[in-house]
Amino acid sequence: MVKIRLRRVGAKNRPMYRVVVTDSRSPRDGAFIEVIGNYNSLADPETININQEKAIHWLEKGAQPTETVFRLLSKTGVIGKFQETHPSYKIKTPKQKTSQKKKKKSKSSTEVKS
Repeated sequence: MVKIRLRRVGAKNRPMYRVVVTDSRSPRDGAFIEVIGNYNSLADPETININQEKAIHWLEKGAQPTETVFRLLSKTGVIGKFQETHPSYKIKTPKQKTSQKKKKKSKSSTEVKS
């Protein structure tokens, strides 16, 4: 499957990220198909540059964004524009994280038989 995800670049303790289209099996900083933008989380305010035409092109081809890239694409308006022009296409929305795990119910040992 083709994914749109972040690729780390920059110096030690000074990360910058490129938004790349890549095969899901390749490593984070490994081979990629195309660079469609960049993201700098350390800038104040954070800098997001994404080529909207390229992003929509890859979404049309079925590329699935990761959770972070989905958030970045939403901020820049790419997801909204894509869903307006292609209502039949499905993008897997990121799963919301659950903070509470299901707890198993155990029988109380303090029950008294009469």
